[in-house]
Amino acid sequence: MTEDHSALDRRTLFKATLGAATVAVVGSELAPTAASAADGFDFVVDCDDWGARPPSSPIQLSGNVTNKIIVHHMEFPNSTDYSLEHAKQLARDCQDLHMDTNGWADTGQHFTVSRGGYVLEGRHRSLETLEAGQQQVIAAHCPGENGNAIGIENEGTYFTETPPQALFDALTTLCVTVCRQYRLHAYDLFGHWDFRDTDCPGAAFYREFPQLRRAVQAGLGESAADAPARRWPDIWQFVGGPVVQLGQYLLIASGAKLTASGTFDQKTIKAVQKWQSQHGIPVDPDATFTTATWETLVPALEPGATGAAVTGAQTILAHKGYAVSATGNYDAATQAAVTAIQQLHGLPTTGSLDLTTWCAVAGGTVRESLS
Repeated sequence: MTEDHSALDRRTLFKATLGAATVAVVGSELAPTAASAADGFDFVVDCDDWGARPPSSPIQLSGNVTNKIIVHHMEFPNSTDYSLEHAKQLARDCQDLHMDTNGWADTGQHFTVSRGGYVLEGRHRSLETLEAGQQQVIAAHCPGENGNAIGIENEGTYFTETPPQALFDALTTLCVTVCRQYRLHAYDLFGHWDFRDTDCPGAAFYREFPQLRRAVQAGLGESAADAPARRWPDIWQFVGGPVVQLGQYLLIASGAKLTASGTFDQKTIKAVQKWQSQHGIPVDPDATFTTATWETLVPALEPGATGAAVTGAQTILAHKGYAVSATGNYDAATQAAVTAIQQLHGLPTTGSLDLTTWCAVAGGTVRESLS
């Protein structure tokens, strides 16, 4: 059976029972620290070592350029079994679920990080291609980004809890390695819901992303001065979700006749390309929201403003766990949510939506958050 990446809901995927890997509590063995794993690739447990089944069809390599990392949580119980054997069982159960329930060729993600801090290869050949740093395996972790992004699943559920330190450290080491091999940077790290309609990677985990990016930046030996002022989510016609819905509301506020559905439909493609043409921006054949596209679309807004752009901001803030309603009125709750975003990303706490705050709200990385 071939993989239908566009039709599968990954939340259905991981809410299924994962067997012994989610319930056993048999020890407290921790993985090697990030510092001891920094050299080479020995810190990754490969498919042979955890007992992977062969893929059901040949693994395909992407012809696209790898341009980001997408971080996920698995959304099942937070096990307190931190052992290597638990991590291996987790990988086996995950592969069984993906192959037997979803009909996929293999594990969906490239790599998995256990709560004990073990890093495991997911889809076959992911470690081989990481070592080469040339092409990536086409995965099944995020429709529209499976050939462009390295997908990392993290054991646990992080709506209100944050990951244990061992997981955070191992994830940092893995991200540093991926960045080095594929010539990426800390600001190229995103969450799953930045490109898909999902609750992954969880609101509590997502709010740790500025800290994660700073840790990856330090591991790479880079500084905030090396980063662009804003790294926006480069959504395009093959993705969907709340960020697409935000883009649609911004287009509506600028006069486009659209429905803000979160689906990147033909009307949205035409509206993006028309906007680009009218504003002297190179017209992207895939209707990609480039930096110039975002930065000409977003209006400066203050408390008391009304309209579709306000509704767009409220919709994505609500999706990310902030207590706002999509009324189209820039009320006190919206101001408080915007201020919280500004505090999280090291921006002046004005409560107003300027260019840089918009980028943070949309799910991008701002230079201030890397300082």
